[in-house]
Amino acid sequence: MTQLLDAAEPRLTTTAGGVPRVRRTALRRTRSNLTAYLFLAPGFVLFLALIIYPMVKAFQMSFYDWNVVAGSVSEFTGFANYVTAFHDPIFWRALVNSGVYMAFTVPPQIVLGLLVAMLLNNRAPGRAVFRVLFYLPVVTGWVVVSLLFQYLFADSGLVNWMLHDVTHVTSHNVSWLSGRWTGMVAISALGIWKGVGWSMMIFLAALQGVSKELTESAEVDGANARQRFRAVTLPAIWPAAMFVTVMLVIGGFNVFTSVLLMTNGGPADSTQVLLTYMYSQAFTNLNFGYGSAIAVLLTVGVLILSLIQLRVFRVDSEELA
Repeated sequence: MTQLLDAAEPRLTTTAGGVPRVRRTALRRTRSNLTAYLFLAPGFVLFLALIIYPMVKAFQMSFYDWNVVAGSVSEFTGFANYVTAFHDPIFWRALVNSGVYMAFTVPPQIVLGLLVAMLLNNRAPGRAVFRVLFYLPVVTGWVVVSLLFQYLFADSGLVNWMLHDVTHVTSHNVSWLSGRWTGMVAISALGIWKGVGWSMMIFLAALQGVSKELTESAEVDGANARQRFRAVTLPAIWPAAMFVTVMLVIGGFNVFTSVLLMTNGGPADSTQVLLTYMYSQAFTNLNFGYGSAIAVLLTVGVLILSLIQLRVFRVDSEELA
């Protein structure tokens, strides 16, 4: 029995210094983890200070008639700011405009980005130049391109010149930025032009991982281009498609700079989106409590929508598998 117990006990080998090897390994692992945590600490502190704390503070402010004057007392109003939002027609118009912008910009960015990525994935002369040209709008500042598109869609801008003077598609110059839906068309055109290059790069990276052996095998078996895309390419790039869709939907509801510079939410608040309306309430009307409530509602809505998308993509990925 004693021999069996001795055989069952783990043998702790020691190093030259007499330290058990298991303990030495544990100390080495702890040191390695500590090094990783030290490298992560600055970014995590910035994340807490610049992301988490403002979110918590905005949530707190949404329950107050927040007064920014130093030393003044902010009155607790409970859910009054949220009730105001649900009875505010401009808030609902801004919500609809944000949804319209998202619906107008996300599908074209996905489809065009995937098509361009598939074209540039093939070996062709000058494809590196075309990759740079398609990605150039992504790295161009929002302020610059917003002012550029404001000029293009002006009453005497290039778009009206092409539609009226050159092609005669319209009988008169269209005041693109003076109406709700024409203004949303101009803003959406900017969003599509600027975002196609980003989705192209994500899809292009995903296409690099598509198995060439499977594609060639499908081609030998007689599968046409559509069938090869459906059976081989689409399952391989599905995670990238999920990432692109979720991020573009979030970005669509967070449109701000282009609306602020091109129309400033006008005329008569007709092109307001949620972020510009929140900005005007908080920093123009100094109604920080109501502005924070709009921000909280936007965050919750985007979170719910993202979770739904992840669920839908998970189900579709199981069907593709």
